[in-house]
Amino acid sequence: MPTKHHVPRVNPKLAYFKLCIGRSRIERYGVFAGEAIPPRKRVIQYTGERIGEREAMRRAVRMIRAGIAGRTYTVRLNRHTKLDGSVKGSGAEFINHSCDPNLSMRRIRGHIFLYSFREIRAGEELTVDYGFHCSCPCRCGAPKCTGTMCHVT
Repeated sequence: MPTKHHVPRVNPKLAYFKLCIGRSRIERYGVFAGEAIPPRKRVIQYTGERIGEREAMRRAVRMIRAGIAGRTYTVRLNRHTKLDGSVKGSGAEFINHSCDPNLSMRRIRGHIFLYSFREIRAGEELTVDYGFHCSCPCRCGAPKCTGTMCHVT
């Protein structure tokens, strides 16, 4: 989690294109393309501390108690493991949700990568559909916005 004295950054060793973090119209920080990105290309690896479900729940409760419940940086790696991008993250943890995203998430051999759906212009904010099963409100502003980050199953 960024603090007053910590400026979030993208780890260039884990990004396949020039990316930067800046203020987002969606939510606080976002990741932006520093150059054009062609469709169907690997853009960045999502990294973080590998934790189990119990630890992920413990951290979520701690965030709720701290009053920052709306900010989670965990991504499911498999049935038993999540990656907590707030610890050793690549910068991909700052990619915001959109109902009309330009990236997709793929799990490949124990790693998570984000790929471009379409051509992404230089300066455009990178977004992904979080696929949450919750009631989190969405602020993406896309014409196709459903008003929630949730998927109905």
